[in-house]
Amino acid sequence: MKIQLACLKVINMVDKEFTVTEEYASNRLDKYLEQFLKLNRSQIKKRIDKGDIKVNKEIVKAGYSLNLSDVISVKYEDKIKLVPKKIDFNILYEDYDLAIISKPIGLVVQPTADNLDNTLVNGLLYQFGNSLPDPYDELRPGIVHRLDKDTSGLMVIAKTTRAYFALVEMFKNHKLEKHYLTIVHGVPDNFGEIDRPIGRDPNNRTKMKVTNKNSKDAYTSFSVIKDLGDLALLDVNIKTGRMHQIRVHLSYINHPVVGDLVYGHKNKWNVNTQLLHSNRLIFNHPITGKLLDIQDEFPIRFKDFIDRINK
Repeated sequence: MKIQLACLKVINMVDKEFTVTEEYASNRLDKYLEQFLKLNRSQIKKRIDKGDIKVNKEIVKAGYSLNLSDVISVKYEDKIKLVPKKIDFNILYEDYDLAIISKPIGLVVQPTADNLDNTLVNGLLYQFGNSLPDPYDELRPGIVHRLDKDTSGLMVIAKTTRAYFALVEMFKNHKLEKHYLTIVHGVPDNFGEIDRPIGRDPNNRTKMKVTNKNSKDAYTSFSVIKDLGDLALLDVNIKTGRMHQIRVHLSYINHPVVGDLVYGHKNKWNVNTQLLHSNRLIFNHPITGKLLDIQDEFPIRFKDFIDRINK
């Protein structure tokens, strides 16, 4: 289904359950839920009246007085409007089938329940119109790969369905050469390779780690561009595209990315967003076969940081 500028989109299924503790006994149902749901009292009342919210599997009134150990179940489809919005990003290459853009640091790729209209997707709709393909995910029109919020740099955007499917296959089969710039703690050998599987951290499901359990192969290589004393500027090439791959692999060899407070550590420069930038993509155009070698400019935040540590 193609995106329409004001078309309702299902972002996720809200499915939650709450058990009333002594602290909240005697509270009104709607007042209680206002603290835990991203809905106002009026919206909560409508959900209760529709039967989307029940207490002990029974439909009750919004003013129902809660009892200790009452079980409140909440289940409904949360819908949003996916709309275009002017978002600043650079376009380095564009033709009929695809575009290559540079995503700024701090910009989330796709809408979430907490961020509906300030994402790259909103900017893509504004820039390229409402015909971007979305065969698998209506919230990700044109998106065939992702960058973390705090990773900046190059992304390929599919503008046609034929390009979308071809690019998905190319990423799946590692047919694109992907290079990143990063500044890491310590100075590794001039060249290195990390061939270690990555999977979910069983102790923290929001993180990834090098592990042999429930993991996938991951391969990263790097070379030192510049020795910065206690730090180093690296060119990193990833053959695979696992979640947080570069950050996890470099942390694994004790050279974490500067500013990565999840897989690294605090630093004396108070940098709290990772110095990681997708700066070069090399691949054959999925439709024409033309060789594309697109390189982004050296990030200003990298230059400013290097100037700081050299003073």
